This record gives sequence, C-alpha cells and structure tokens, in this order.
Amino acid sequence: MHYVSVENLTKSYGITPLFKGISFNINEGDRIALVARNGIGKSTLLRILSGKEVPDSGTAKVHKDVHLVLFEQDPQFIETASVTQNLFNQEHPIMKAISNYEMAMETEDENLITDAIMEMEENNAWDFESKVKTILTQLNIHHLEQPVSKLSGGQRKRVSLAKTLIQIGFEPKHVLLLMDEPTNHLDLNMIEWLENYLEQEKVTLLLVSHDRYFLEAVTDEIWELEREKLYSYKGDYENYLEKKAARIESELASIDKAKNTFRKELEWMRKQPKARTTKSKSRQDNFYEVEAKAKQKIEDTNLQLDMKMTRLGGKIIEAIKVYKSYGDLVVLKGFDYTFSKGERIGIVGKNGVGKSTFLQILQGLTMPDSGKINVGDTIVFGHFSQEGLTYKKDMRVIEYLKTFAEQFPLASGGTLSAAQFLELFLFTPDKQYTYLSALSGGEKKRLQLLTILFKNPNFLILDEPTNDLDLPTLAVLEQFLIDFAGCVLLVSHDRYFMDKLVDHLFIFEGDGVIRDYPGNYTQFRILEKSKQNYAAVSSDITTQIEHEVKPIASATISPSNDFVIDNTPKKVAEKMSYKEKLELEQLNKSMPALEIKKATLTSELNNTTGDYNAITALSAQLASVTAELEASELRWLELSEKQ
Repeated sequence: MHYVSVENLTKSYGITPLFKGISFNINEGDRIALVARNGIGKSTLLRILSGKEVPDSGTAKVHKDVHLVLFEQDPQFIETASVTQNLFNQEHPIMKAISNYEMAMETEDENLITDAIMEMEENNAWDFESKVKTILTQLNIHHLEQPVSKLSGGQRKRVSLAKTLIQIGFEPKHVLLLMDEPTNHLDLNMIEWLENYLEQEKVTLLLVSHDRYFLEAVTDEIWELEREKLYSYKGDYENYLEKKAARIESELASIDKAKNTFRKELEWMRKQPKARTTKSKSRQDNFYEVEAKAKQKIEDTNLQLDMKMTRLGGKIIEAIKVYKSYGDLVVLKGFDYTFSKGERIGIVGKNGVGKSTFLQILQGLTMPDSGKINVGDTIVFGHFSQEGLTYKKDMRVIEYLKTFAEQFPLASGGTLSAAQFLELFLFTPDKQYTYLSALSGGEKKRLQLLTILFKNPNFLILDEPTNDLDLPTLAVLEQFLIDFAGCVLLVSHDRYFMDKLVDHLFIFEGDGVIRDYPGNYTQFRILEKSKQNYAAVSSDITTQIEHEVKPIASATISPSNDFVIDNTPKKVAEKMSYKEKLELEQLNKSMPALEIKKATLTSELNNTTGDYNAITALSAQLASVTAELEASELRWLELSEKQ
C-alpha cells in the first residue's frame, strides 16, 4: 500500500533551491532514514509531507486512510497549560479518560480519583494507561502538573517525544511517523529504549537523525538529499557509505568525460556561422547540456584541519578529594584523579547526576564544596556547551567569527583567514554572509564549534557536541579529534561517536560515585548486560532448585533417547552489521589489555600480605576485570562466528 506518493517536488528559500524535481514513494512497513548536510532541507521536506509547508511546485499525495504524525526539533506547546494537558489535549475518549485520571492522581482528591477510575473502566483505558506510564517513566517525565513554560529545553523535547509516541497508539491502523532528530536530549538508556520501542511498534517511519547506531537499529533504507537531488540506498549505514563512494566515483568519471567532450564542442561552437541548420541547432542544444554537466562540482566533505595547538606542559589537571553537593543531590564525593597528556575520556550517566556541574568545576567556573582542582599553567580550555551559540546582536557569520580573530594559525606555520576557516567547516562563501538569526540549528552548532577551535585550545571539553550536527560535519569533527594531540573530555549520547574517540569512561553512577571504566561505551554495555543476564540466570537456577519436587532417582532413561539427531534446519548466519564489525575490532584491542591487567592484579594479590584493606580492594578489582574479560570473550566468540 502506498502511504505517500511524491512527484517532481521543488522547494527554494529565496534564490537557494533546497531540492528540485524529486520523486519518491513511501510504502507500508518502510523504515527510512533521511540524511543530508544542515540547511539542505530535511526538516522542510518533513513539514511539506505533513502539510505544514507548501512546495513551490510538484505534488505530495497522502493516502486517505493514512494518518501522519510529525515529531519536530522545535516542539510547539500551549505554554500556559500543564504537561498533562499538553500530552492529552486530543478529543479521543481514552485520551480524555487518561488525562482526567492523571490529573486526579496529582490532586490526591478521593472523589476525583473515584470518578476518574470509573471513567477509565467505562473506556477500557487501563491497558493503554499502563503503556503511557511506561513511556513517561522511560523518558523521565514527572511533575505532570508543572506548566510547560517552566521546562528546560531537554525536558520540552522529551515531553514532545512522549506526546508523539502516545499519539501513534490512538491513531488508525495506517500511521506514518515522521521524526526529526528524536534522540537529541535523550540519555543513552532512553535512546536504547526508544530503539526497542520503535522496533516493537512496527511503524512505517521516515526519520532524520545523525545517530548512526540508532539509524542502523531502526531503519533499513537511507535517503540522501544532495545537490538538489534525492538518492536512495537500500541496506544499513555501512552499505550507504560504500554505495555513496561508488556513486561519487562514477559521477567524477562522468564529469571528466563531459569536460573532454565540452572542450571539443566548445571549439566547434566557436567555428560555427551565425546561420544554423536543424542539425547544428540540435548539437548546440546538446552543447549546453554537456557544459552544465562538465561544470558540476562534487563537494569533498572529508576535510582536514591542521590546527596549531597551544603547547601542553607536564602538568595537566589534578583533582584532590573534591566534594560537591546541591542540597540532597551529591555530585562529587571525594573525587581524585590526575589527568595525563592525550587522554580521551567519555562521560556517561543519566540526566541530572551532575555531569555538566563536574565540567564546570574542572574549568573553575563553579567552586567545589571542598577539595582542590590544580590546573597546569599551559592549559587552554575549549568548552563546547549545551547552551549553544551566544551573541548580543544579530550579525553576519563572517563578522561574528572575526570578533574572535582575523587569522587562524596552522601547525605548518601558515595561517587561514576567517573566510577560509569557515569554508573548512562547510560554510560556503554565500553562507558566510548569512545573518546568525537565519542559520539552522545545526549550522549554529557548527559555528559554535569552530569559534571554540579558533582559540587553539589544548584541553577540549565537549558537552553533547553532536546534537543537531549533520553527518558530513560529524565526519570532519571525528577526524579532527582523532588527530588532536591534546586532552578530550566528552559527554555524548552518540554511541558511535563515543566508541570511535574515547579510551576510557567516567561512569557517573549517582550519589557522587564516579567509576573509571577502561574501555568504550559498547564494551561497557556488553559487560553490564552480561552481569544482568548472569544475575537473571542465577536467580532462575535458584528458583528451579527450590521448587524441584521430583527426586533425581525416580527419573527413568529410555535407551531410545540416548542419542537424538537434530534435523531442525540450521539458521543461516547473519551478515555482520557495521556496528558489530567496529565492536569486534575494539574487542581485539581491549582483550589483551584486560588479560595484562588481570595478570598484574593476580601478581599484586599474591604478593600482598597482612593488609586486609589492600587485599579486599585488589580482590574486588580482580573480580571486576575477570568478569569483564569473560564477557568480552563470550561476545568475541559470538561476533567471530558471524564473521
């Protein structure tokens, strides 16, 4: 069944075309990722499909039985209304019943609660109320009577996401879900839950996201908007990268061929007399087509930035017995750590445990309750905060960058002008003269990032740098950080980004406890899941033993059952995903280090005598490393079999 049919769709803003003459169909069960650079028109295309914007030309027809649900980057609310009223402001009887029930529970009025329960019973709303509760709990949405106007940006985004997920449960059978960057402002556990939720719901989906692991988990086709056209790639993200590279190579070869033809045809055009025959007129028309193709430009987004970093001295940062609390919220409890040159640390933890406060304390922007932070004399911080781009008055992009510096020094000894530096971060000459207020969310993030790098820092603190950035910009940023010789402290909910860049993690477990984990996020999650599975299996075995009532001696063994031939068809091995290949490479690197650490701890434990506290601490470390190594070995075997 065709959900959406689009023919020759064109949209421009001013003289800049976003896309021109694109056509496509969305069918029931499709799960499509839409990718492109910021400002190319991803969000605009979603809004056109949902009827919130009108194209310049072309048609977008939605089947009469299909209901479109749009999740936008900038959600719109009734600002004076409560969270509950915004979540359940629809006319459906079940929605009204749940809304009344939630509001009654907040008031704790027995009469209201009794009436609300009766209304829930009459509408058979309990099953869906349970589903709503799950959504609100997983997205950490509480205090439902609070006005939306009091919510932070992240809270607003989560409420909007909850509203979208609740809405698709009430809609008719045929629902097309349009989602614009749904993972922004979600912590890692929320993102993993959302992946599973969308998989279980089996919705037809058109999704805009920069989160590559999320794309791989929930979509099976990638569409890319580029140079006003729409390109389609079946398969996962790795397949998209391979096919795109092949397409560009083919296009470059075609352009080279067109250039050769263009030179010959140009010479012919110059020699022709003014009077044209029908044949020469046809050749002339063809000449302009060849000229247009020969003058095409394939933009290279795999850019490199040769930055001159401020020299790092011997002393980086030393934290000594640092404590910090806000009332009952304990952020740090005796934190001790000495940072080393070139460290790349990822920070992981639920929203609200104090990650941003920790970053502020390190920079001296917030004072600890007790303890010391000793910062080396040569340290130059570069802090990318979640607050976004800040400016007092509207100005053009290049004027804004020049308020920081006119020239950018390179490691090679040369310099880049502000305009050249902007081009490295994909701001074309035309875009450089755009006003700040007219930039998209991703373009503002990109500009914020380059103003930080313009200061030549040697200690980068990146707090959610990937939010709203497009995939080409992420590729530039990743390569830059891989080559960066200074220290990197990274808070990110982008698991692919984290896996690619960090050496170890600070796990914020709450109540001021920070655990130093030697590995990346995927390895950490494998270990955590292995522990959970081990605990679940142990519990099941214990339960089985406790409830076993038939003595072993009473069991009879039939000779005919001594050997069983399994004729069940074996499952065909699945192809490894891009994420799994990356994970296997990382396991090959981390397992030898874990084995060395295990041997070292075993040796230290054997040589430690008399000191009970030391023996206890070493035993705990050895148990943790052993469990992690065993989990890694099991996972390595699983992935090796697939390979």
